[in-house]
Amino acid sequence: MKKKLIYFLCIGNSCRSQMADGFLKSIGGDQYEVQSAGLEAHGLNPRAVKVMQEAGIDISNHTSNVIDPDLLNRADYVVTLCGHADEHCPVINNSDVVKWHWGFDDPAKAAGTEDEIMRQFRNVRDAIKSRMEKFVKEGQ
Repeated sequence: MKKKLIYFLCIGNSCRSQMADGFLKSIGGDQYEVQSAGLEAHGLNPRAVKVMQEAGIDISNHTSNVIDPDLLNRADYVVTLCGHADEHCPVINNSDVVKWHWGFDDPAKAAGTEDEIMRQFRNVRDAIKSRMEKFVKEGQ
């Protein structure tokens, strides 16, 4: 049976889409093909890597990628994780692709002390983990 392709999109493919990618690969096992990308490639955020390591998931080898039109139109699900990506997602030419928007705050925009910034990263990480668990359990 063909695995369903889930394509996570955000602005820079540095934090939220990387976390979603890591969690779905971990929680969903090998039942999904998981890819992530951004409208731009901002590079992998080191704080995202750190908070995912705290959760037992290594995303340090992930790369920051720009949206691939072929993947976009081959996906079963395209999931935008920020309003900007939702509004500016390239046109999907395949009517079979299901597009969802699951918005999360951008932890890279957090301000304050390092502890306060890391708390924001952990809050977003935990919210994304919860959403991935719901998706695997309910399929939506």
